[in-house]
Amino acid sequence: MGALTKRATVYFDPAMHRALQHKALETSRSLSDIVNDAVQRVLAEDADDLAAFEERVNEPLVSYEDLLKELKADGRL
Repeated sequence: MGALTKRATVYFDPAMHRALQHKALETSRSLSDIVNDAVQRVLAEDADDLAAFEERVNEPLVSYEDLLKELKADGRL
């Protein structure tokens, strides 16, 4: 771990903790590395989602009823 890391306490379900320990052993990585990678991926996905929302902010809203009508008209429902 680098000098710029922060310590935190995280509580896992016992089965989840056991699975993480096994994965750490099998991959020769620390449990912290595995958790950090997983959290980093989730945060990156969130950033991508927010960017997609931002790109579509000016698109017109479509009601659920209108969407169903369109799907039926196109033969997809």
